[in-house]
Amino acid sequence: MAWFRVAVSAALFLFGSAISGAAQDVTLSSPDGAVEITGDLLGFDGQFYRVDTQFGELTVDGSGVVCDGPGCPNLADFVAELTLSGSSTMAEVLLPALIEGFALRNGYQTRREALPDENFEYQLLRGDTTLVARFTFLVSNTDEGFADLLANEADVVMALREIRPKERQLAREAGMGDMTGASRSRVLALDAMVPVVAPGNPVRSISVPELAQVFAGTITNWQELGGPDAPISLHLPVAGSGLAQAVEDRLLKPVKLSQSEDLRRHDRSSGLARSVTIDPFAIGIASFAETGTARMLTLTGPCGFSLAAGRRAIKTEDYPLSAPMFLYLPARRLPKVARDFLGYVRGPAAQVVIRRAGFVDQAPEKIPVNAQGQRLANAITAAGDEVDLVELQRLVALLGGMQRLTTSFRFETGSTRPDAQSRANIAQLSRAIESGIYDAKRMVFVGFSDGEGAAAGNRKIALKRAEAVRDAVIKAAETANLDRLEIGVEAFGEALPMACDDSDWGRQVNRRVEVWLR
Repeated sequence: MAWFRVAVSAALFLFGSAISGAAQDVTLSSPDGAVEITGDLLGFDGQFYRVDTQFGELTVDGSGVVCDGPGCPNLADFVAELTLSGSSTMAEVLLPALIEGFALRNGYQTRREALPDENFEYQLLRGDTTLVARFTFLVSNTDEGFADLLANEADVVMALREIRPKERQLAREAGMGDMTGASRSRVLALDAMVPVVAPGNPVRSISVPELAQVFAGTITNWQELGGPDAPISLHLPVAGSGLAQAVEDRLLKPVKLSQSEDLRRHDRSSGLARSVTIDPFAIGIASFAETGTARMLTLTGPCGFSLAAGRRAIKTEDYPLSAPMFLYLPARRLPKVARDFLGYVRGPAAQVVIRRAGFVDQAPEKIPVNAQGQRLANAITAAGDEVDLVELQRLVALLGGMQRLTTSFRFETGSTRPDAQSRANIAQLSRAIESGIYDAKRMVFVGFSDGEGAAAGNRKIALKRAEAVRDAVIKAAETANLDRLEIGVEAFGEALPMACDDSDWGRQVNRRVEVWLR
């Protein structure tokens, strides 16, 4: 039903002038009467009118026109409106915490009002009585969030997955621009899909291919995973939720598997974790932020490397099932208070709020070499004819005394385009350089690859990726004085593997660009 509504809504958006109510009719005229625009008022942000005209949607500066008609707003009593729709995980905890932080920082009072169907609104007030802005939350799931946006019933989508190709196409056709662009898609915080079991379950680890087979129903007994002879009980979030769709998109589709129908669905990730905790033969995929007392399984591979979910591993994307939390915005101007809020959530003060709310923030952390013993042990274990100890000595000579930033870069499958989290990292790192945080430092973009192919060729590919990321960061840092820091590139190819190269997901983890600092 959601997809039917999306398709219909996109069509209606395109032909909005034919269906808009007459009560929204407005005429905008210049003071001398030379210019006159008539249409249906779609929105007013306190400064700009957004009007659906016979020529399409237009944005008009209110300071240069006079508004006439039943749809004209009361300029004296203007209240900024922002409607957010989508993920309940983001709506219930994360965004309310950020609104409270934004209000405190800007001298607003807040008031929360319940709405029907578990929806709610946050009101920002100046003093005790003057209403300045209203943030309305439509609490559902990622699917419904995109449907509301395309129906022009929401300004922002709260999503636990990336926009899908069909949604992207419909948004473009509806005149909302490319929703994957830097100004349309923003990573708000970080999360991860984590396999969870009951605390008493003897199984401690699982490979990604095994996890996919479990949720496809091809592995059905714990004995196949080194556990007891007992059937596996499957638990996933409700269909249509961003987390459930991320499982489908990132775990099952890459290996051409379909989701098992013999599983139990949950409205909330926290409820999923509670159910798994009391069932010794259950396994679920939950949000890292909502695992409760369930025990997370470590991801492993046949070569012996292991990857556990943790704050730093999620920030670096070294954990392969990282899942950014997105805000998607259409290509239209939002009210000033809304723009200020969206600017606040990308700043350092908001990262503290995100962390305190139980989610993984995007603030870069520094990891010294002496805290990376496991990675170096993996490198020594993997050393051989292709990567000898001399190359490892070169690596240690360069990186010794430096610190790795959790700001890392990985790429979309089969592409040189940075993935969503990495695109957000490009913006975050460029802003930090512009602000002077890394002045008088040496910053090195270090490229790594998987082990497929010859080592010399892999080193060249890794160097090209490192150069491409460096160039993208420099291009984005438009106001930076690059003479105040030293920026370099280096590559070590397959010399420092993070995961086994015997699967697509392992090779994906190994293909990366890291940032090191001295």
